[in-house]
Amino acid sequence: MAFKTAASLAYKEIINASPVILEPVGLLKVKVPDANMGDIMSDLSKRRGSPMGMSSEGGMQIVEAEVPMAEMGSYAIDLRSMSQGRGSFTFEFVRYDETPAIIQQKIIEEAKSLADGE
Repeated sequence: MAFKTAASLAYKEIINASPVILEPVGLLKVKVPDANMGDIMSDLSKRRGSPMGMSSEGGMQIVEAEVPMAEMGSYAIDLRSMSQGRGSFTFEFVRYDETPAIIQQKIIEEAKSLADGE
């Protein structure tokens, strides 16, 4: 009887839950020449990045930003193109964050279409 009661209470909790999709977010540190700062900042905003700070070091700018990992797939190639091969970056996991509602809806629709197709 205790297991039935526990299962019933757990089921009620699940019904009241409001699930969200989380995505991994990483800390991006980009080192580029001063002349390429505009391109880098523009690219970060396209990738849903949020700048955390900037510093200067010998004619180079260092930008720190938090960016969703899903947006970083082609960053090495894009950075090389934007900085004529003179930029470098590091990227490391920081935390999980809630995915924006629009992207969550796309993920759900893709999952439903895959489930219907199989």
